[in-house]
Amino acid sequence: MRWQGQELGVADTAALPGLEHLDGLVQSVTTPDFSGVTFHEVMAKSALNHVPGGSSMPFDWTVNPYRGCSHACSYCFARGTHEYLDLDAGRDFDTQVVVKVNVADVLRRELARGSWQHDPVMLGTNTDPYQRAEGRYRLMPGIVSALADSGTPFSILTKGTMLRRDLPMLSEASREVKVTLAMSIALFDDQLQKAVEPGTPTASARLETVRAATEAGFEVTVFLMPILPHLTDSVDALDHALARIRQAGATRVVYGALHLRPGAKGWFMAWLERAHPELVSSYLGLYPGVSAYAPKGYRAWLAKRVRPLLRAHRLDGTLEDDRPDRRVPVPGLAASPPPIVTTSRGRVAARRTTRDAAAMLF
Repeated sequence: MRWQGQELGVADTAALPGLEHLDGLVQSVTTPDFSGVTFHEVMAKSALNHVPGGSSMPFDWTVNPYRGCSHACSYCFARGTHEYLDLDAGRDFDTQVVVKVNVADVLRRELARGSWQHDPVMLGTNTDPYQRAEGRYRLMPGIVSALADSGTPFSILTKGTMLRRDLPMLSEASREVKVTLAMSIALFDDQLQKAVEPGTPTASARLETVRAATEAGFEVTVFLMPILPHLTDSVDALDHALARIRQAGATRVVYGALHLRPGAKGWFMAWLERAHPELVSSYLGLYPGVSAYAPKGYRAWLAKRVRPLLRAHRLDGTLEDDRPDRRVPVPGLAASPPPIVTTSRGRVAARRTTRDAAAMLF
């Protein structure tokens, strides 16, 4: 692993936040409660991650308490980030989880700086803050408390039902700052879900969490992503998913086709070849070479199929490919105000759109 080869006190600029120095690694832990998973506990030197200025994300700041994810979603876009640690984007991503054990304390210090502008912060843009490790480390209560106490609005996107544990705290925080919650539920067939997302709670369990959050007073967005070509894009499958989302009390849906980014693409295609070899040629046609996105024609076809179903179920809906102007928030995300450019004709909001905003979350 990369941190094992570093020199003491020498920064590794390619390392992920919290792993820049060898002495950031406290210990590596295995436990029978998490069979096959190793937790690498690190002392993070920073908690707030600034999204680069040239990014298309509709938010500027994120917090990621974990790297790697035991949800083990075969399509997860973040798999490639594990390669920065000389770990592989496949099995290692699922089983070698980096834990920033001091993240809440570091975050509180950063938010107390006079330079902090109280911009919205997004949780869940890289790996899930409510993955199973959160049951052991309980990092989120400290993070939520730090954000609320500092007057910083925030959003959480998760597949984890452990969100329910913190709903009383989140409700209290929402009286002080704007808090938005979103649940990611891509697969409503339990057998397929366990094959593609083996470490995630069932769709039913996640829908129960959506219901609990709505009863706690939140307007919950469900990310119906990724929709898998030839597996979950039939009218019956989409209608079934949207009906259950509506029944759970969600108010809006963000949907979109599967993205296969570097790191995830090979891992997902290996699963597809094992589980559905008859679909491999179709997927190679949809995602040829290094292409990460389904063709525009497929995405338009999918939107045409989903939109009448959204109307039928009385749900607000957003296609993640619609790419609204950055000034228009993506439902369920902590949106930042657009950058301002001063010209001779006055102030003009400029530059970025939300291209890939939803894709960043998977």
